[in-house]
Amino acid sequence: MENKKELRVQEKKSNLVLDSRKKLTLTGVIEVLSFDEAKILLNTCLGMLTIKGEGLKMNKLDVQNGDVIIVGHIASIVYTGNEVKKNKESILVRLFK
Repeated sequence: MENKKELRVQEKKSNLVLDSRKKLTLTGVIEVLSFDEAKILLNTCLGMLTIKGEGLKMNKLDVQNGDVIIVGHIASIVYTGNEVKKNKESILVRLFK
């Protein structure tokens, strides 16, 4: 049984598609840690992802499937670290307290 769990973790993929620096489509998102119009911080299958830009908005957020669509002027996309760290509470839990 444990071998199947390990395979599932390894099979998880993360895709990133940037269209004209105006629309970013992501898969493999575990949680949204913080967001505002200038910076979005995400926890993904491949590590922490920081997106910086202007007028950033999340058009689609599907936490169950790990899909996110971000629109705005995207200036940078940076992965930090290989480890996936999970906070005790996600941003959505904190918003709806």
